[in-house]
Amino acid sequence: MAKTSMTRWLVLGLGLALAGPAAQAQPAPIKIGELNSYSKWAAFTVPYRQGWQLALDEINAKGGVLGRKIEIISRDDGATTGDTTRVADELVTREGVSFLFGSFLSNVGVAMADYANQKKILYIAAEPLTDAITMAQGNHYTFRVRPSNFMQVGMLVDQAKASGAKRWAIVAPNYEYGQSAAEVFKRLIKERVPGAEIVAEQYPALGKIEAGATVSAIEQAKPDGIFNVTFGPDLTQFVREGNARGLFEGKFILSLLTGEPEWLLPLKDEIPEGWTVTGYPWDEIKDPKHKAFVDAYQTKYKDTPRLGSLLGYMVVNMIRDTIERAGSVETEALIKAFKDAKFDTVIGPVTMRGLDHQSTMGAWVGKLVLKGTHGGMTDWKYNDGASFMPSEAEAKAARKD
Repeated sequence: MAKTSMTRWLVLGLGLALAGPAAQAQPAPIKIGELNSYSKWAAFTVPYRQGWQLALDEINAKGGVLGRKIEIISRDDGATTGDTTRVADELVTREGVSFLFGSFLSNVGVAMADYANQKKILYIAAEPLTDAITMAQGNHYTFRVRPSNFMQVGMLVDQAKASGAKRWAIVAPNYEYGQSAAEVFKRLIKERVPGAEIVAEQYPALGKIEAGATVSAIEQAKPDGIFNVTFGPDLTQFVREGNARGLFEGKFILSLLTGEPEWLLPLKDEIPEGWTVTGYPWDEIKDPKHKAFVDAYQTKYKDTPRLGSLLGYMVVNMIRDTIERAGSVETEALIKAFKDAKFDTVIGPVTMRGLDHQSTMGAWVGKLVLKGTHGGMTDWKYNDGASFMPSEAEAKAARKD
């Protein structure tokens, strides 16, 4: 009996001795916190999560970065500012993440930027569009990847010059993103289109549009151009009611984000053809790097990519490159590595401008068209974001850091 026990202990000891060096050779993963509105805005955020998961799997399959695997600890932010800061604090204090990225709604992104500034931790805003994140509320710790409202609205307004439309109506959700986009449009349309005026403004509550009343108010103002900022279910209802009443006939329509597959797919064959939109014509982009991303995404998920998919994929690859440049995950080293960094992405070169922490990622602008049973974009062009950013003087004047 004693001899058997001794043998077992010797075998166990030998096993531990052999396993020890191997276990010690595996350094701890780099923990990164991610939070987004997965339950409330799944149409965008679930494809976005699939995009960053694809990038994560590819990076870790190649050994990670700095000899360590990356671990992303993801949480739902509840689509509210209160839940967001609570979840962010849990990720930092309980999970011990090195920094944070994500967010969808603009008000949530502003709250995260404030949290990052207070806690002195790096935050990379993936999706929020309000200019406040890199302008009035911009700070040392916050960076944004997606082109801002100022950039995308500027791309659309450029298309309005030749339309002849002078009387404009605005419809936008009544929260940070919609208000920001509307203010930028009012400024830029008057600067770039002589004689332009705003004759109607409608700001329905997010997710609670009364489409009949909204369309009626716009009709009564008799605009010859409409700037639309609604998305999701609000967009679907607005388009359906507008189509039924002939609101869009004979008018020049500018629409922010409407060319993104996330918001086109629910419209099915009700696509308002001819609208000038920002979007993502994923199926028509021929660049080999982008095609490789699309092929990998479709192979893994058996689905077509959305703009969120592309964004999630780009953000995690940019994070990988930044950690590599920094040589660590120490906050100040990462911030230094991010500023004025150049990234070789699947849509081409993107730079993170050091002055205001806004990337030069651009957007596709084109016209909506019905392709069989679903919508797409035609006559599109990719606009480099660098040509549409606020001037350095304007950015310096707006920021407080």
